[in-house]
Amino acid sequence: MIQAKNLNKFYDQLHVLKGVDLHIAQGEIVSIVGASGAGKTTLLQILGTLDKPKDDTGVELIVNNENVLHMNDKALSRFRNLNLGFIFQFHQLLPEFTALENVCIPAFIAGRSKYDTETEAKRLLHYLGLSHRIDHKPGELSGGEQQRVAVARALINQPSVIFADEPSGNLDTASAENLHQLFFKLRDEFGQTFVIVTHNEDLANMADRKLVMVDGRISV
Repeated sequence: MIQAKNLNKFYDQLHVLKGVDLHIAQGEIVSIVGASGAGKTTLLQILGTLDKPKDDTGVELIVNNENVLHMNDKALSRFRNLNLGFIFQFHQLLPEFTALENVCIPAFIAGRSKYDTETEAKRLLHYLGLSHRIDHKPGELSGGEQQRVAVARALINQPSVIFADEPSGNLDTASAENLHQLFFKLRDEFGQTFVIVTHNEDLANMADRKLVMVDGRISV
């Protein structure tokens, strides 16, 4: 599903990723942990094609059987839209749109019809227990409800991989636990791969595999 070799990343003179290699199998839930500044989010952004590694000899990034480093920006944007989903700590919902409209946005970008998109968005919101909130805007939703809307948005195009960056970091304990259980339910029902950066030890330890980052490298 994901195969990465020799990932290096610099910000000016700061060497953030130092030759990271990893393999993540289809349907696997992998957590990435480590101290602040270890390179976790940078790695997640590169795996999710939101950033690019240094162009080194031997560098490779295969995601869903595609060599994403060989794609131009237009092809990469379309690949990301159709194959990858993203969940962030602060939800990143557009405040002027309803829950339903927020969920629909990636599918509209992909060119899907309004009817099909709204039908799928309503199905996902119902699945996530939000049928009664589809016409509410983010400011009218609790933190846990906003995060479930963000999950529905990440799922709308039926992506192969979900990348999550501190997905429960802004939630209360009960909402965080519900979100964690949801990830495993989604994997079991739909076979999606999850890559999760987290400081939450409970979530990290629930994963099929926990990767510990130390000073830009994956500790072994």
